[in-house]
Amino acid sequence: MAQTRTESELTELIAALVAIETENPPGNEAACTDYIVDWFDERGIDADRVERPYPDRPQVGARVGDGDPTVVLNGHVDVVPAGDLDQWSVGPYDAVVEDGTLYGRGSADMKTGVALGMLAMAEFDRAFEGAELDGSLVFHAAIGEETAEPGTRSLLESGYDGDYGVVLEPTGLRTATSEKGLAWYEIGVGGDPSHASRPDQGTNAIQHARPVLDALADYDAEVREREDDLVGRAYATVTKFEAGTKENVVPERAAITVDRRFLPSESADEIDGEIDDLLAEVAADHGVEITWERTRTYESASVPSDSDLAAVFREHSAAVADVPTEPWGIQASTDVRNFVNDAGIEAITWGPGDISQAHTYDEHVDLAHAADGYEALVRALTDLFGGDP
Repeated sequence: MAQTRTESELTELIAALVAIETENPPGNEAACTDYIVDWFDERGIDADRVERPYPDRPQVGARVGDGDPTVVLNGHVDVVPAGDLDQWSVGPYDAVVEDGTLYGRGSADMKTGVALGMLAMAEFDRAFEGAELDGSLVFHAAIGEETAEPGTRSLLESGYDGDYGVVLEPTGLRTATSEKGLAWYEIGVGGDPSHASRPDQGTNAIQHARPVLDALADYDAEVREREDDLVGRAYATVTKFEAGTKENVVPERAAITVDRRFLPSESADEIDGEIDDLLAEVAADHGVEITWERTRTYESASVPSDSDLAAVFREHSAAVADVPTEPWGIQASTDVRNFVNDAGIEAITWGPGDISQAHTYDEHVDLAHAADGYEALVRALTDLFGGDP
């Protein structure tokens, strides 16, 4: 099937999506999902506003074709906050294009992927209607990915599912069949407040936190010995430490945040047990009051590296953009876990853009690379639908 979309059309759509501020928190996706529904409506494609899990933050689900197989193209429209605007050389929502590069929050993570999915829906709607190909294509514009909310899972549960899934995150067009999991832990260490002029009257929670931090450092060293061929090492990183209410008050509580990156062979429940055992030992050895909770979880996920879906995307990405074809995994966490773990759907993470641009100041995407991504996507889908790429 011949590709008919041009780089200018793709640039225009990416820019339009980037220009709509969709920061999460707080969860400002509604204006963008309205835009996407209207865009599909203008092209005669039925798209639904899905009000699960939150009525005030609708998602988009759409389907074209009625044959087999069914491929789901998934993207999220929420972005992380732009942060300190003085650190941007352009406005984060101005969607400025310079020398073939488009700048703006969400340009890489992941509105370029969303734009590819939208254009593919229009492309294959015509192909299915003209009986050039047989299959069906489903599109997701999900909310809440940046904060581990059940956006994609709700879309799958609402019937926007299929035989294969492609999560269009920026991977440089490499095909990821495996990804790390992520669990965040909040650890509380107790003390007893007093005036700093009488420090011995109280119990300083910061001092009580020292053995906890030492134990966490040892734990990090231990888990770094665990490795996966595709996604690399596990980590347990202390990312926040908070204590104290005023300069002259001995703090009664310290809070420690741990970012635990885990492998497909590990599970969040197993890690809960490790954290519990570690903290229980510190509490017993040092007489420290310690509490903990897991506050956010992205489960790890994997499919066979030689899956049919992965093989097709590797082949056409290499043909278009000379992308490496060896098995590969992504170290970040994506909604592919909802396809694999929750819905039992063979799925990969694949898309244009550089993951190192995610969440950065002056985030950007190379538009020629995005166009290559669209060509590779069309070729791969055409192959899956029985056509001649």
